[in-house]
Amino acid sequence: MDALTGLLEGPRARGAFMIRACFDPPWCVRVADRAPLTIMLMVRGDAWIVADTGDGDGDGDRDGDRIRLRAGDLAIARGPDPYLCADDPATAPQAVILPGAECAYPDGRPLNGSMDLGVRSWGDRLDGSAVMLIGTYLWRGEIGGRLLDALPPLLSLTSEEWECPLTPILMAEVVRDEPGQEVVLDRLLDLLVIAALRAWFATREAPAWYRAMADPVVGRVLRLLHDDPAHPWTVAALAAKAGVSRAALARRFHDLVGEPPMAYLTAWRLALAADRLRDTDDTLEAIARRVGYGSAFSLSSAFKRVHGVSPQEHRGRGRDRHRSPT
Repeated sequence: MDALTGLLEGPRARGAFMIRACFDPPWCVRVADRAPLTIMLMVRGDAWIVADTGDGDGDGDRDGDRIRLRAGDLAIARGPDPYLCADDPATAPQAVILPGAECAYPDGRPLNGSMDLGVRSWGDRLDGSAVMLIGTYLWRGEIGGRLLDALPPLLSLTSEEWECPLTPILMAEVVRDEPGQEVVLDRLLDLLVIAALRAWFATREAPAWYRAMADPVVGRVLRLLHDDPAHPWTVAALAAKAGVSRAALARRFHDLVGEPPMAYLTAWRLALAADRLRDTDDTLEAIARRVGYGSAFSLSSAFKRVHGVSPQEHRGRGRDRHRSPT
């Protein structure tokens, strides 16, 4: 497993918020849902995505990052900071998206479905001049922390850089109302995010660990760590596998990745443990053995030191968040 594969296998949408947004200018929506990751695919027309730190009254600070999307372009916003989707950066917000995909007017009054246009469709009118597909991961646990940390607040891919093969499938599926449709859309969202980020990492300034994969020494060590995190690795053992001295590996790894090999391994093991706590019913002892800790106690101590909560608390929070409201 290479480092990118290990990172991109993380997205696991569960009941994600996915809609087709349709607008005529002037339009502006302030997104303040604190979601960890949202992907926006422009199907028709154009739009601006603008970082916003205001209070939603139209007078906020809009001097931050901004991206213009045209038909076929894609943007990804990394939460929790708010941002605006608009026909023009100067347009005042007409609606606010709040945590839990709740929708309200800028003054706080609930929209009460006034912008609903049918199954997973929202906005002014279905044949609006601007049409955007939007998919949102509602909880941070659905996206790996190392992946989120590797991304800027806003990123984009133009249609010239990447032609999205999933657009027609998404356009057809997002408006269907059939049994199991949420699961279909969740998996399509995962595929869209993975494909988009793989393209972005290949065409933009990639994070240090991604660039390091091309190095004949550090790249080999990264693959060893990702392929077998449970192995009792030492710097000496990794250096022997890479054919260099301990000092040379430590220096080269830190220069290219930004942290020592053992610190990287610890973070990777704890990321794997967090995923297994969320996705499986494995005991803490079993998870500890799988990710390279000698006991549940040692894993628990390391996990709490890094994440600030115990493994049991992390598991409980994830299940509370993903429990479907009935």
